Amino acid sequence: MGKVTDYLGLSQSAGICVGRQKQAAILIQKWYRFTMARLEMRRRYSLSIFQSIEYADEQDQLQVCDLPFFLFKHLCCPQRCDFSLKEFEKKIAVPDSYYGPRLSFPLTVEDANALLHAFRNEQLLHARYVLQLLSETRRVLKEMPNITHLSTSYSKEITVCGDLHGNLDDLLLIFYKNGLPSEQNPYVFNGDFVDRGKNSMEILIILFAFLLIYPNDLHLNRGNHEDYIMNLRYGFTKEVSKKYKDHWKQILSLLRDVFSWLPLATIIDSKVLILHGGISDTTDLDFLNALERNKVRDHIHVRVILFSFKNFAQYKACKKNNSPIFLQNQGLGRQVAVGILDILWSDPRSQNGCTPNKCRGGGCYFGPDVTAKLFERYNLKMLIRSHEFKPEGYEISHDGKVITIFSASNYYEEGSNRGAYIKLNPELTPRFVQYQVSKLTRRQNLRTIESSALKSLREKIYAHRSELISAFAQYDTNGTGRISVNDWAAAMESVLQLELPWRMLRSQLAQMNPDGEVDFMSCFYDLKMGQPIKEAQPALAETLCRYRKDLEIIFNIIDKDHSGLISLEEFSQTWRLFTSHLGIDIQDDSIDKLVLSIDYNKDGHIDFNEFLEAFHDYRHKTVCHTGEAGEATQIKDRCSFLTEAILPN
Repeated sequence: MGKVTDYLGLSQSAGICVGRQKQAAILIQKWYRFTMARLEMRRRYSLSIFQSIEYADEQDQLQVCDLPFFLFKHLCCPQRCDFSLKEFEKKIAVPDSYYGPRLSFPLTVEDANALLHAFRNEQLLHARYVLQLLSETRRVLKEMPNITHLSTSYSKEITVCGDLHGNLDDLLLIFYKNGLPSEQNPYVFNGDFVDRGKNSMEILIILFAFLLIYPNDLHLNRGNHEDYIMNLRYGFTKEVSKKYKDHWKQILSLLRDVFSWLPLATIIDSKVLILHGGISDTTDLDFLNALERNKVRDHIHVRVILFSFKNFAQYKACKKNNSPIFLQNQGLGRQVAVGILDILWSDPRSQNGCTPNKCRGGGCYFGPDVTAKLFERYNLKMLIRSHEFKPEGYEISHDGKVITIFSASNYYEEGSNRGAYIKLNPELTPRFVQYQVSKLTRRQNLRTIESSALKSLREKIYAHRSELISAFAQYDTNGTGRISVNDWAAAMESVLQLELPWRMLRSQLAQMNPDGEVDFMSCFYDLKMGQPIKEAQPALAETLCRYRKDLEIIFNIIDKDHSGLISLEEFSQTWRLFTSHLGIDIQDDSIDKLVLSIDYNKDGHIDFNEFLEAFHDYRHKTVCHTGEAGEATQIKDRCSFLTEAILPN
């Protein structure tokens, strides 16, 4: 009997122990799920910040439209490059000290492999070979139609890649996983090869080399960043000028021509349409196939013309009539302008209809009904497009009819997203291959992403400091410096218009008192460090922050000899014109003190590194006084002002 009792006692103890283990396991699972959900939430709002600021920056491009055109005309590309291969050999010598690839035309697979090997080892291709390669690429592209037609009957699968944006590691990884382009392994690269990343030139050289070797098996569509003006703002022009200091103008001039000859779309088996951006309710593939695509060199200027109208109704009206405004850009007709913009800049949306793409400032949002209409007209089955960042590298929409493919991994920061490409078999069933190169853990990646996103957002907040203070003051009727969370969120969105979850972000951006009210001036507390710099007025520091990218372009205009240096007098004069146009009341002595303080080494000149460092210091150190409400700076005719400010008398 005693043994039975002992056995029962042991059984009960074991049962209690197992029960506690189950409870512990359940608690651990709940904690893990909660933690992972919070991490995912932080990741998503960080990516939302990045994307909202990216699109807002594209809108800003509209307001400096004439400045890049001035740069093109007067600074960067004064001459054309119509030399033959032999003429390049005579004009540009390759020294014996050059140990990189030496190309001979026509190119072979061995030449392509030599390029891949050189770029893996961070070597540059000599300028003579770059110019020869671009010249041959232009010759081949001129023979290609606007819309390329492919068939899976000649190969088992066709690979489609999206945006690369200068990330050479992604291209090399794709080739490693999927094989090099060949007759048995055809590729379609769907635009946006350049800008943002640091190896755009290398990507172009590799793609163009394989295009020359396999013109029927490697296909390139034009993206919205294959555009000279976009390159001025987003880094490619700077990359080329830095890597090819003696021949960068010739290279950029030839590239502008090459970009204009890139095909606009690809169709596989008459069923799958591949183009960079999207479509609209007026997309006409027959017309796109017939237009002279090389006439549309700088499509962003057409975008500026269209979306400078007060409302979309005017835009739609101009589409119905031969409005003269469409004829201002190299004699283009309305259909050419609208058609190019739509296929390069549009994005899909879940709602029916076709509406202006206000986030980007160009193209349309097209709904499932627009997709269905185009598919019915041309008997299509699928639309593959790129143009949009996607965390997983791809996204399926419109009931499986529209696929977005994005091949640039780690686009915003390391760990921010995967890249992907599509494999299409003869049954046209898409198979997605994802990848990502990252040395950090998931938590480390998240910290980096979140920190970088919030830093970008705080810079945006400071750039609109005066307007935000005015918006906060409208809710703070008693002048307490505190408003409700709802009012704070409404003020933030009304000024910044980023469509972000402001209530969720509040804890990262502003302090709350025990009564649950937001101290709205605390938005700017993290934007200072050390002692305030008394020489800089708040409006001056705010201007530096807001127009940083425009100022980079201005710096390059002033630096006519491309030495990286401008005189203090030139810098001071430009600042006076710039701030005067923006209607910012800044005293001359404040500008003089700013200029002198930027010249850290006191050599009488400002180099670009000093300029950026000064921006960093003023952005963070300037004190924002509580209750100080500055008037919102108005951005009126900036493009015309900048042109007038720089053009010689």
